[in-house]
Amino acid sequence: MLNGKIALVTGAGRGIGKGCAVELARAGADVLVNDRPNSPDLAATVAEIRALGRRCEPLPCDVFSRAGCEQLIDTAVNTLGRIDILISNPAYSQRGDFLDYDPDVWDKTIQGTLSAGFHLSQLTARHMVKRGGGGKIVFISSVHAEMPYARACAYNAAKAGLNHLMRTIAAELCGHRINVNLIEPGWIDTPGERVTFGEEMMQQVAPTLPWGRLGTIADIGRAATFLSSDAADYVTGSVLRVDGGFVLKDCRAPVNS
Repeated sequence: MLNGKIALVTGAGRGIGKGCAVELARAGADVLVNDRPNSPDLAATVAEIRALGRRCEPLPCDVFSRAGCEQLIDTAVNTLGRIDILISNPAYSQRGDFLDYDPDVWDKTIQGTLSAGFHLSQLTARHMVKRGGGGKIVFISSVHAEMPYARACAYNAAKAGLNHLMRTIAAELCGHRINVNLIEPGWIDTPGERVTFGEEMMQQVAPTLPWGRLGTIADIGRAATFLSSDAADYVTGSVLRVDGGFVLKDCRAPVNS
């Protein structure tokens, strides 16, 4: 499906980023995987992808700054010659009550989630336009973009902004045949979620969700693979919610006993 394509995936050391990188590789892409410098997880992602017979190169870099994004894109192009697919997956989240929310944490969340997405996509799109031939940009957002969860004001705002940023970019890049889309994961079983909520709570909640389970990183990876493929040639400016019905959980009719 993606044979001959070169993908760059950020935040690929673990969680959703790793799921996207592995599934793109399963579909035939060679993958450049990024995570923060000194990431303890990146080597395992590289080993897993190489075991699939695909080329994979680690690109540790801090994408929370413009300079870091510039370094990443330049290194990616120099390493494998081009970028056909970008999975933009930077994020930072720290929960807290709005009345007491730390302004510095607000700034870091917006910078690491929304601004980083802008920098990564702009620099990648410039490369794609220069080399010609189109490309695929897929943002990883969240159902938080539409659901105003308490104690997550910065993350909610950053993801909502990311959704609208995606639509604007898609409108501007149509003429260059660069597809720009976005995935909204629901509650996904990731290491970060297990730290935030605890394994006991995750196990309790899973069977209560509409699909009867938490999402997996492979669920998100397969969606990213579709949006990165020729099968999605006529799809741009779209939000693909991959949540097992999570946003519908309070809309269901009571079950008769």
